[in-house]
This record gives sequence, C-alpha cells and structure tokens, in this order.
Amino acid sequence: MAGMLSTLSAAVAPEDLSLTLLETRLHEIDGQLAQLANYNLGGGVGAIGSRSRGYDTAEQDEWVEIEFGDAVPLDQVVVVPAIRRDGVNGFQADGFPVAFRLRAGVSGDRIGKIVGAFTDRAGLLPRIAPVVIPCHGVKASWIRLEATVLSRREFDAKFVFQFSEILAFSGEENVALHKSVRYPSGRERSIAPGWPDTAVVDGFLPYLMVAASGNKSVAYLSSSELGDQPTLTLDLGRSLPLSRLHLHAVDQSDTVPQAFAGDTGLPRVLRVEGANTADFSDARLLVELRHDTLYDVGPILMETFPTTLCRYVRLVAVTMNHDQLFPAGTPRLGFAEIELFSDGRNVALHQPVVANFKAEDPARSLSSLTDGRNFYGTILPVRTWLNQLALRHELERERPLVSAELNRRYARQKTNLARLAGLAAVLACGVVIIVLVNRVRQQRVIAETRKRIAADLHDELGADLHAIGLLSDLALSARAAPERLGDLLQRMRSLTERTGKAARHCTNLLEAEDLHGDLVNDMRHAATRTLADLEHSIEFEGEAELRQLSPRKRIDLLLFYQESLINIIRHSGATCAHTRLSAAGGAITLTVTDNGRGLDGQVPASLNRRARLLGAEVKAGPSEVKGACIVLRFKRRRFGFLP
Repeated sequence: MAGMLSTLSAAVAPEDLSLTLLETRLHEIDGQLAQLANYNLGGGVGAIGSRSRGYDTAEQDEWVEIEFGDAVPLDQVVVVPAIRRDGVNGFQADGFPVAFRLRAGVSGDRIGKIVGAFTDRAGLLPRIAPVVIPCHGVKASWIRLEATVLSRREFDAKFVFQFSEILAFSGEENVALHKSVRYPSGRERSIAPGWPDTAVVDGFLPYLMVAASGNKSVAYLSSSELGDQPTLTLDLGRSLPLSRLHLHAVDQSDTVPQAFAGDTGLPRVLRVEGANTADFSDARLLVELRHDTLYDVGPILMETFPTTLCRYVRLVAVTMNHDQLFPAGTPRLGFAEIELFSDGRNVALHQPVVANFKAEDPARSLSSLTDGRNFYGTILPVRTWLNQLALRHELERERPLVSAELNRRYARQKTNLARLAGLAAVLACGVVIIVLVNRVRQQRVIAETRKRIAADLHDELGADLHAIGLLSDLALSARAAPERLGDLLQRMRSLTERTGKAARHCTNLLEAEDLHGDLVNDMRHAATRTLADLEHSIEFEGEAELRQLSPRKRIDLLLFYQESLINIIRHSGATCAHTRLSAAGGAITLTVTDNGRGLDGQVPASLNRRARLLGAEVKAGPSEVKGACIVLRFKRRRFGFLP
C-alpha cells in the first residue's frame, strides 16, 4: 500500500496525459475506490487527541516525541488528524500542521535523521484521512514530529498543534501503542477534557472500520442474567505466543441520533488471563482494562502485553457497567469482535468461544465474537485499514482533476468536431462549386470550339466558293477552247468535292455531343480525307499520354494539324507528306513534312494563330526532302482545372 501511495504521489499531471490514458486512469481510480475502506466517523466515546496551547501566529516550533524503548525497523508512521464538523465543508482536520517533518533516531542519538518532510506545497489539507509516511525500514527507538507552520483550529481561530493518533508500524505491530510521550518542556498544554497528552498513543481512532468487502455480522451482546464475574473463554487449539489484544466495541446504532453512547457491553473492569490448561490452573494475567469514563473506551480497544505462551484466553468481567439503556440498568456483556495476535496474525479468528452464563440468542451468537466481521463487513488489519483510507483520500483528490481534464478534452473534441463538420460542409460546397464551375468552363470551351469550327467552316467554304466562282468565269471565257475547258471543269469538280467533304466534317464536329474524341483516330481520318491524292504516312508515340490531353487541347491540336494539311494541298505542290506526333514527359511535339516548294522559314499566319490558341511554339524550316517542315511544341498541364 505504501508503494501505491508513493507511485501515486509521482503520478503525471492530468493535463500531460493523452485522452486514452485519462480515460484509463479514471477507470483505474473508480476500480480502486470500489475496493478501499470508506470513511465512517465514530462518536460518543474515546479521547479526542492531544494538542498544544493556542498561538496567535502560525510559525511556531512545536513537537511531540514517542519513545519505543528497543530499536525496531520502522516501515511507516501514520499520523491521524483530529477531526471537527464544518457547517459548510463537512468533516475536516482541525489544527493539523501545514508544514512538519518526521525525525527518527536510536538511543544515544537525540538528533536522528529526517525520514519525511511536508510543506504547504504538499497539499495535505483539507483532509480527514490519515497521512502515511514511509520509513523504509529505518532503525529507530524514538520518533519526533516537528511542526514549523501550524494551522488554525475552528472554534477560536488560534493556531494549534494537535493530532488524534500517531502510529508507528514495524510490520503489523504498532510499536507506538501506549508508549511514553514527551512534549516541549515549559510550555502550556491543553487541559480540556478529552485531550490528554497520552491520547496520541492510546489506540483510539476517530473512524469506524468500514471495509469495502465482506458480509456484516451483528455483534454479540448478552441478554440474560450474568451472575458474578461473567467470563468468555477462547480455545486457540494450541499454545501460541500472544502479545496483543483488540476488542471491538458493540457497534453503535446506525440511526441518527445514535441510540447509545457506545460503551454498551464493556465492563468497568475487564481482566484478560491466559493459560495452557483448560482449568486455568496456570493462569497468567495478560492485561487489565479499566473503564472509568467514556474517554477510556473507543470503537477498538488496542492493548499490548509481554509475549506470553498460552492456548486458552479468558475475559473476566470483574466489574460490570450498568447501562441505563436497558430496564433497571441491567448489566450486559458483549463485543463485536475479539482479536488475539501472535506475530502480527489474529489467531483467534474462527476459534470457539464459550461463556459461563446462558447465551442463547438467535440474533447474537457467540460465534460472532471471532468471525472476523463487524456490522459493516470484514475486519481489516489496522495498518491495511489506515493505508486504504489514506489512499482513498489521494484518489478522491485526484479523481475530480482527471474528470475535469476529461470534460475539458471532451468539450474541445466537441468544438473540433463542430468545426470539422463546418469545414466539411464548406469543402462539400466548394467541391460542388468547383464541379459546376469546371463544367461551365468545359461547356464554354465546347461552345468556343464550336464557334471556331463554324468560323473555320465559314472561311473554308468562303474560300472554296470564291475559287469555284473564278473557275466558272474562266470556264465561260474558254468555251471556244475545249481542251482548256475540260481542265477547268475537272478542277472545279475536284474543288467541289473537297468543299463538300470539308463541310460534312465540320458539320459532324458541330453536331457531335462529345467533342472529346480519340485524337489519334481523328488525326488519321483527317490525313486520309485531306491528303487522299497524295502519298502520306503518319506515326504516333506516347498514345496513352496523348489521351490525357484536355478536350480543348485535343481539338485545337487537331485543327492545327488540319490547317497544316490544307496548306500542303493548297500551296506546296507536294506529292508526298509525313506526320509524326510524340508525347513524353508532358511535352507534345507535332512534326509535319512534305516535298513541296518549302516556306523559306516563314510560318503561315493561319498556323501562327492556331499555335497561339494552343499556347504552343511553332517553327518552319526545310525538310529532309527539300520541302517544308512544320514543328509544333507545347507542354501539357499536369495540375489545375481544364484550360
């Protein structure tokens, strides 16, 4: 348990944990809390604690020293605060020091060593839980708690140094129990009832033991005439070395207010004897408990005695307590549990108990005296119980911090989700707008392309019709020369056929619903149609990349190519032509050559205009066969919208 506390104190701050770790930590805290003893404050009996005089300032040097006698290895010291009722915040520690240290040493060394220190930054207050100080096995015959900064007590706002109990554990043994206590000499001490100086080592704690597990057990309480000196006898089964006795008082009423003060069933004088023979002929006195006032008893009476080897233990009520709760003050004897310890282990657990008086009561059996349970569940070892209370305090202090950080993260996530939802909506709208804009642009491209095709058709037909008109005039003037007339008519016939083909082709382009055709096939058809009378060839490289051209680029490239072929037919006088279109690394190159008259390095104006529409570079030069060579180059756009 001490290891759990030290681990907890070194825990990472909630704000430094991931969301998953925060959720895991909250689950761990809830799981641990469900397994820990709970706070349940006692009342009505027992000394309150020990306290110093009141001061007007907090900075005071106060201390309390406990002498064990023999040096023992200390595992931990547990400091239990004195507790008050607060009208606003409920139960709170009262007069618990803000800053203090624990010093331990052996006989002959009154300085010792500091084994634990706390300042106001330790955040010990507010609390009602004990404070556990690990000692890691340091050898000590005394301990001293030294306060440097005190806190106020509530009723008069004076600064005091007070505790309910100080326990020093070596294994399961509280070596401070009923040991010598020393305070600063020459300083006034509190003499108020319930505040004796020895209260810090009397074993009376302000808590009732409420474990997280186990079925409850109703305490044993006699219900008939007891006679003189009633006794309860336990048989441990074999002789064992006993050194400690715990008597759990009959559980106080769970009603509000309580039905009785809490000392019901406890004799005024109780003698505890041990023996190895059943007739107690070798009886030895283990301890005698006296109950003169309510300050002499508590929820658990803890007594130590010299280690004694015995098998039988007898509790003798020498003088009974006449409880006014019952008619005519009938004395009653009873306990919630009797524990006898040998080497830190309760050896009375589940051992038989017999009485020298009638004890028949179905609701209150003698077996409940050693069943290991009280009215709230399992009875825990004192050290385990106090450690669980201390750990509960730490977890209950950590839980709201973890929960608050989780809620903050959840709120931030909710805000982020809302922002993401808004962003997603904006992105969706943006995508829709982009699609619509792109479609509008695409439709605009198609419309512009159709306009250009219509303009080309107009130019083509206009030029051809004008040529036909001129040929017609020449034919009229050559009626007297049949050989010339035949040639003119043949030329008119050829021009008419070409004009018809051009008109049909442009009409098909205008009426097509999909202008994004296959460029390669369109270029083959254009070459076959336009260069029907010439020897021609065409080759392509990188057809897959050519298909990635935008529709506008494909159409403009096709029209540039058609214009090049028309120039060959009209002006070059060529008998053969060759076309090569290549695409590689985003670069498109179109080369058209013929064996005609050539261009003298001058690019025709119609081709320049088409090249500008493509955003391309065009050059003219001689071909290898002394004709013309037209080279067109441009880059394909890889990203962005369709041009």
